[in-house]
Amino acid sequence: MATTFKTLTANDVTNTRTLLHEAIPLTGTIVSGTYTDQNVKTYTHGMFESTFDYPFLSSSANHIIDITAGYSSTSVVSSSTAIQNSKKINIYNQMASVLVGHDVTGGIQQFDQDGNIAGGGTKIEDAVFFMNFSRLLTKDEIKKGSFTTTFLTGGTPSTVQPNTNHSALTLGDYGAATSYYVNSPAGEYAILYTSSATPNANSGRGLLYYQAGVAVFSGSVFESGAAGAGAVLDCTNLGPGFPSASFQNLMTGSTIEILAASIRNRIQNISFNNTVELNSSIYFCRANNNEFNYSSNPTYLNSSEIRVKNTTSDNPVAYITTVGLYSSDNELLAVAKLSEPLKKDPNTELTIRVRLDY
Repeated sequence: MATTFKTLTANDVTNTRTLLHEAIPLTGTIVSGTYTDQNVKTYTHGMFESTFDYPFLSSSANHIIDITAGYSSTSVVSSSTAIQNSKKINIYNQMASVLVGHDVTGGIQQFDQDGNIAGGGTKIEDAVFFMNFSRLLTKDEIKKGSFTTTFLTGGTPSTVQPNTNHSALTLGDYGAATSYYVNSPAGEYAILYTSSATPNANSGRGLLYYQAGVAVFSGSVFESGAAGAGAVLDCTNLGPGFPSASFQNLMTGSTIEILAASIRNRIQNISFNNTVELNSSIYFCRANNNEFNYSSNPTYLNSSEIRVKNTTSDNPVAYITTVGLYSSDNELLAVAKLSEPLKKDPNTELTIRVRLDY
């Protein structure tokens, strides 16, 4: 226990913030082919499906992503005869209430194609796919401007997964590093565009919520022509169990589980950088020439004489091995160990830099 304390002033403490990024690539082979869906877990409630990087029964499996689908109660595809109609509406409302929020009357607002929620405009309501990335991948948030995903949107699926006989459509949060929206209760988000050259509202096909780690994709991704001029969409066999070539019929005639599996089988690649926010407090512990030249260790003295002094005229000498940070009432809060003892005597002054990360 220390017997001598020195108060740290505001000039002795500084705070820093560092953003650490890690590249996360998710290939189509992981989500739709490597383990013949043994890494995909479905549930009896049929509300979503979960994908793991290994067969989900393995002890080493890590959760990657949850996929689900839904639409608004005001959507043209909403019908009492639609399969799981209430569940699809509930999923849309649940995600919208968290990511978009409520209006002044308490009603749930709808996902907006151009991000201008209050200004009206085109709403994403007819068919929405949700991808919830695990916190293991996104960490504190997805790095702005780093997200891209490629869907295979047309043609007849190949028998070998992942599907390859399709027209590829790549979406990205292009320009989001300097242009994003903050009018969401879930934090910051940006529009997912089909082109990095001229991103605009007309090329928006979804939304990406950075802190929540959720991507929202409009069903327009799979509408005819979405992949570019001349693209032909064949929704037949878009995925397992689709009953019709009409995309609207697919949303109403298929279960959520089938819809989730179908879009998963159309993923060719997803990549982004995650972000870890590292906050640090740095303490500059200064030992002036006339400070900390003695040790509080009982073995420092022998018969009331300093062991390290040969004669009474010698300067006292101490070796600093540890720095302790104490509260205002002298309670030990943190301990920092030096890699090797530092010699301290009246002829030297030391500044020891202690960093606390959190």
